[in-house]
Amino acid sequence: MIRKPHFSVRLLVYLALTAAAIAINLPFFWMIVTSFKPEQDVFSIPPKFYPTLFSFKNYVEAFEAVPMLRYIANTLFVSGSVMALQLVFNVLAAYGLSRIRFRGSSIVFALIIGTLMIPEEVTMVPLYLIVRQFGWINSYKALILPFMAHAFGIFLLRQFFMTIPRELEDAAMIDGCGRFRILWEIILPLSKPALWTMCLYVFLASWNSYIWPLVAISRDEMQLIQVGLSRFSTSWMTPWSQLMAASSTVIVPVIVFFFFVQKQFIEGITLSGLKE
Repeated sequence: MIRKPHFSVRLLVYLALTAAAIAINLPFFWMIVTSFKPEQDVFSIPPKFYPTLFSFKNYVEAFEAVPMLRYIANTLFVSGSVMALQLVFNVLAAYGLSRIRFRGSSIVFALIIGTLMIPEEVTMVPLYLIVRQFGWINSYKALILPFMAHAFGIFLLRQFFMTIPRELEDAAMIDGCGRFRILWEIILPLSKPALWTMCLYVFLASWNSYIWPLVAISRDEMQLIQVGLSRFSTSWMTPWSQLMAASSTVIVPVIVFFFFVQKQFIEGITLSGLKE
């Protein structure tokens, strides 16, 4: 019989978790509150937690200062394209590594996982030279095609596919199903939590991408939102109220996406590590 922790222990745990949640969410709350502050309130001493006057003026000025809608549209297109491509290629790679037995599959999987230890900055110069050789600089191809597969997505899906009983696949083969039909009609419907989890990770990674778009894209009308936020800072000043308003706007699509897939996200993270 498992004994429940004492009430005082549970109380301390809940207090610690509450304090951690407040500490984690405080910067976001401060960002949102600052987005409604007049510029003079941002630098007031002592700092004012709440604005003296709530106003949407900073949001209007932020959208007038830089082409925010264009940046957001570019980022949605790139993030959605990368997510769709990784959904295809990661699924195929993960299915092959988890279900098809061939000599050296463990070595191939280990090499794929090993790429996660290579920092992005190390591959940036070679990747730039390759992209320039193909003539993709200042095009969406440079932001999409180099990232159409990723080791983490392959790992996540492979681990989840391995939790699906092989008996289902064997029964389908007896009925005459081929590999692609099994993948489409059996594996993928059972793997929705892992698929949504991977999509969320890929979307977040593309949405938050900064260094590579800054290197590969010089045309402002094609730039992504994270680089667009840096346009608010100049050599002379940074309009913090406008920047906080723009940043608050940028997190909205991510929050909406997460609320739609949070249940599948938790299930995918929980179940993907059950089987080695």
